Amino acid sequence: MRGRGGGRQQGLLTDGIDDKRSRSMGKKARAVRRGMLSLGAVPLAAAVLLGWQARPAAAFGTINSLGQHAEHERITRAALACPPGRASDGSCFEPRSLDQVAGHTGTFGAVGSPDSDEITVSAAHCDNADHLARPGYPTSREQASSQLISCVTHLQRRFGRGADTASGVLGGDGTVAPAEVDLGKDCVFTLGIPGRGKCNAIEGFGRALHGVQDFYSHSNWTDRADPDRPTGKDNPPGLQRAAPSPLLQLSEGKPPSPGAIPEDLTTGCFSLLGGCSSRVDHAALNKDTGLIDPATGTTSGPTTPRGKVAGNFDRAVQGAVADTRRQWADFRGLLAERYGKERGDRIGCALTHDNPVRDCR
Repeated sequence: MRGRGGGRQQGLLTDGIDDKRSRSMGKKARAVRRGMLSLGAVPLAAAVLLGWQARPAAAFGTINSLGQHAEHERITRAALACPPGRASDGSCFEPRSLDQVAGHTGTFGAVGSPDSDEITVSAAHCDNADHLARPGYPTSREQASSQLISCVTHLQRRFGRGADTASGVLGGDGTVAPAEVDLGKDCVFTLGIPGRGKCNAIEGFGRALHGVQDFYSHSNWTDRADPDRPTGKDNPPGLQRAAPSPLLQLSEGKPPSPGAIPEDLTTGCFSLLGGCSSRVDHAALNKDTGLIDPATGTTSGPTTPRGKVAGNFDRAVQGAVADTRRQWADFRGLLAERYGKERGDRIGCALTHDNPVRDCR
């Protein structure tokens, strides 16, 4: 999702920065500012930010205002929350740990973090893989497939980075390291600055989830076209396919082959600078906003034209919920594969439990 998130972004940048991260942030921020000044990038950055803030939301929401209802957070909670009062068995997250993945009032969480610092990175949101099987369409099937493969590759790297850093929750003796799993302060997932071990692992996983969830809102994978209008760039065909999509197998470490991508699959063209008028645009395809029950995933009140057609908003949400669960199951499997079952299970336990020093022995 991309949208206007100024208020919530401010909360993200100021709430609960842990000591390790705050010590390194000053040096890195100064280096970034020096680089931007040397390139004359400050005016450009300001213009891009203003353009982003002026643009309506274009997929699942991150904030809980301006027409959005924290859709990423609610999808993630519907998929990964443990039942109230029940300890995690590894397949779900306990409340405080889930806050770090999904976000809560005043924070983006890991799943929302690409909307804070990857707003113009198409691969983080599976944008611009648009194609119609029509003569003269501006992007070929091959070009669109290449763009989608770039998205999947980007998400696989995020996913793998989460697994790579996950061992940081353990000390040298293989037991849970208290300082690395402490959630007295919220994790901060901005600008790639490392923090506690648990935060680092959740960041990689959550950033990957963002793109997975956006795929269902940005594409026609689960959609139906409006039967009362001719198909075309303003009403692209719907594939009506089931989720999870086989194109998003992030744990495998290799993207899908071009031949595995359906001929009529399209995502939306997104650009802060224009240039999408002759292409399938976000406005024609997104199922971005509506109400989602964070406990059950039940949906109501879709607000976008495509989302209102034939239950498309609900289809996108249910697809995102199903794939979020698949990705966590695959992440746990990758931990066991990479670190061995006993160590991998302990790492997974430390990520999902609110008191892992006690619970993950």
